[in-house]
Amino acid sequence: MISVTRMNGTQFYINATMIELIESTPDTVLTLSSGRKYVIKDSASEIYQKITEYYHKIGLIGIQGAVEGNYSRDEIE
Repeated sequence: MISVTRMNGTQFYINATMIELIESTPDTVLTLSSGRKYVIKDSASEIYQKITEYYHKIGLIGIQGAVEGNYSRDEIE
């Protein structure tokens, strides 16, 4: 889960694996795989960074790179 901020300033958590699309219109709109949309204050690049950090934390990023030889084992752990 990653934290995001509504336009009114309140924070909530969203399942990062369910995010299908991030749009800047100029507000950031998250579209989930269910079709539900959320307009949030965070920028698209901030959300991308949070998702990447979350994937790394749970092990979805790093293993493929090690298998392909792009990363050393020390960089993953």
